[in-house]
Amino acid sequence: MFGALLAYGQAVVIRHRAAGGADLAALAAADHWTDGERDACARAGRVARAQGVRLVRCAVVGEISDVTAASGQGLFRAEVRARAGPPEPAPAPLPTGSSEQPEHPLPDQSPTPSPAPPSPPAPPSPETPGPHHSPQAAPEARLPPPG
Repeated sequence: MFGALLAYGQAVVIRHRAAGGADLAALAAADHWTDGERDACARAGRVARAQGVRLVRCAVVGEISDVTAASGQGLFRAEVRARAGPPEPAPAPLPTGSSEQPEHPLPDQSPTPSPAPPSPPAPPSPETPGPHHSPQAAPEARLPPPG
């Protein structure tokens, strides 16, 4: 049982090392896409080696890099693919004064009111003994007769 737990732990560590190395290598390649695929992948390879992983594959198409990194060996080997690049461009806004509606309207972006802060707890009533009260009955309050 203990051996299986150790093997599982080793596999998880190797997988995380490969994933981290692949992510950083993809970011490095995407950051240097203007240098060309060869130089960007060379940079990704240096970053991968610095993370203790091997760069298996690297491709840079435009501003997008796609790399695969491997860690470990034998039964305890993991390969992870990662991609990096700029975010998708935002859709162009409609011209002002246009009566056209977008094909897929965006959800309402109006701010939602925040919940009211919790009210402070009510003080204990005289009939209910609190943590520091003795369990005696509270005296009755008598009002004068109307008149």
